[in-house]
Amino acid sequence: MAFSTVLSAAIQGLGVEMIRVEADVSNGLPGFHMVGYLSSEVKEASERVRTAMKNSGFQIPAKKMVINLAPATVRKKGASFDLPIALSVLASLELIPGKKLEHVLVIGELSLDGKVREVPGVLPIVMEAKRQGCHTCIVPAKNAREGALIDDICILGAETLEDICRHITGHTEIKPMTGENWTSGMKARIDTVDFADICGQEMVKRAVEIAVAGGHNLLMVGPPGSGKSMIAKRIPTILPPLSLEESMEITQVYSVLGLIDEEYPLIAGRPFRSVHHTVTKAALIGGGSVPRPGEISLAHGGVLFLDELAEFKKPVLEVLRQPLEEREIKLVRTHGSYTFPANFILAAAMNPCPCGNYPDMGRCTCTSGEIQHYLGKISQPFLDRIDICIETPRIRYVDLNAKSPQESSGVIRERVCAARKIQEKRYQGTGILTNAMLEVKMLDEYCTLGTAEKELMEQAYSALGLTARTYHKILKVARTIADMDESSRIRQVHLKEAIGYRTLDKKYWRR
Repeated sequence: MAFSTVLSAAIQGLGVEMIRVEADVSNGLPGFHMVGYLSSEVKEASERVRTAMKNSGFQIPAKKMVINLAPATVRKKGASFDLPIALSVLASLELIPGKKLEHVLVIGELSLDGKVREVPGVLPIVMEAKRQGCHTCIVPAKNAREGALIDDICILGAETLEDICRHITGHTEIKPMTGENWTSGMKARIDTVDFADICGQEMVKRAVEIAVAGGHNLLMVGPPGSGKSMIAKRIPTILPPLSLEESMEITQVYSVLGLIDEEYPLIAGRPFRSVHHTVTKAALIGGGSVPRPGEISLAHGGVLFLDELAEFKKPVLEVLRQPLEEREIKLVRTHGSYTFPANFILAAAMNPCPCGNYPDMGRCTCTSGEIQHYLGKISQPFLDRIDICIETPRIRYVDLNAKSPQESSGVIRERVCAARKIQEKRYQGTGILTNAMLEVKMLDEYCTLGTAEKELMEQAYSALGLTARTYHKILKVARTIADMDESSRIRQVHLKEAIGYRTLDKKYWRR
């Protein structure tokens, strides 16, 4: 056989492009030529592959070898094509039967000694291979558990090039990685933190509970040491558990970035991403010539925590405005557009001024101009995308030394799950998961107000100078509060509490 084809794949954003690795061996000037719109690391595969084949015991004749990675219009990056290139060459040389590789997808990087190294993006590649009708996937042994998360497709974990060739020729057998029940494969999550650790701050804990119950964005403003970061880090302990579908979607993002645990590949707990204020726009939302997911996609299904919010560069915060509304991020490049998921709860914390003591003028050492400049880093359009703004006052000594037990995360989580179940039943079949995801056209149906409630909102709209966006945010928060009260309709008491969570930004940003 002078020609052979092996199926492989390339990651494009979160999507997968099927790649055909074609090898042709003929008489002529000896050489190893690779074509097909290749990046530098793919071009270097020629040396890796030839050395790996030699060290695996294969005698490669001095012939002209041409390897094409099709389609040529797709840019090939990474080292995952090493193994399919090696197998296609060996099949062309008739050292292994090429027919055994039909409807088989192959990915993997080769070391010079012939060992197969792990590669990122195995989960979405195996998912696409199954959709394309492949019956087997040959992947690095360290990626086999990840690939086995997909049912009804055979996953072979390759330790070395020699092992996989002996399997193809029938001399030895590689046992397929058996798919485990997804619950048994989950890594047990041990929460070392609990809301019972928080002394006092009952109003703040109430606001956090509402935010989690309805999927609302949250901003905490208060002096240093008031527990803002401590509270934020405990938000994951009250989030509802992930469904299998959500786990697979989140795992897919982490797989593309190579952040999968080899032993427990399925992401079992909701993500909590704490981002430092020196983060760049590309790191936050994703980027690159071929874009890769950023922090907001890694926080998909969980929480994105921005501590010291006013210390972030203003352009970095402004790029969050679109994904906070649409719950996805779209990046456009000259060769295509990419969409990454970004459905997360934004939890932000900040001081009210550079020294952190405003409005306590007895302690605050900042000038009026310094305070305005500090707060001015947070724009009004960004604030409008925050559903709940809450002030975290200094912890009182009596609360700090209180002996009475505080409410645990488990108790709070039960209430959150109950509210989420109400929302799940209400929005069944609409694609809406939480109240925060309600579209404007749906508010009249799901956030109906009585005459007294309409009058209250009219007064609040004028008195607080609300925008249309903040008005809708209040209705959504009120809907969540009503759900927590197991009330079918929004009442005045629910609206008043929701309005109260929109007064803090007026206090600081409209001085």
